[in-house]
Amino acid sequence: MGWLRGSLGLLMLVLAAVCILVAMDLNSYQQLLAEKPVITLSFEKLDEQSFKAKLVYVEEGVEKDYVLKGDQWQVDARIIRWLGFFQAMGATPAYRLDRISGRYYSLEDERRKDRTVHQMTDQQYGLDTWSWLNAHSSFVPWVDAIYGSATYLPMEDGALYQISLTHNGLVAKPLNDLATDAINRWQ
Repeated sequence: MGWLRGSLGLLMLVLAAVCILVAMDLNSYQQLLAEKPVITLSFEKLDEQSFKAKLVYVEEGVEKDYVLKGDQWQVDARIIRWLGFFQAMGATPAYRLDRISGRYYSLEDERRKDRTVHQMTDQQYGLDTWSWLNAHSSFVPWVDAIYGSATYLPMEDGALYQISLTHNGLVAKPLNDLATDAINRWQ
């Protein structure tokens, strides 16, 4: 009987530790209350098909620089949406920016030239709740873990973009004439 109590107690401690790690990981996501600007992106041309992307996080005011190779850029985010009862109780979606990448217009360039993908945030607690929720959505039908990504948009020297987050994903908008012109030439 003592063995059973000890095993049950140990199981409860492990379960409590996992719950704490999941709660801490979910706490690293920011709440999405309405469509809001998340980052601004500006580009500086370094070389042919090589750009320095300067990201400014709107809420924190933090700047980060990434070197991207290619003709276009994309930012991806992980979004957790609550469904059913939790949504009715006012639980708001949460997001975490995941990565920024570059790509080439030409398929040949895409195959033979350097690709760039940068992780924007690290998993702080060694647990990836979003991946588990995404892979096991049938086990937790009240949570929707989706990957929201901005469409690929062209990189241009001096172009400035704003990325906003909606309940369905990321939306990128040009903020200056250089970005608007780059989009018009691309389309």
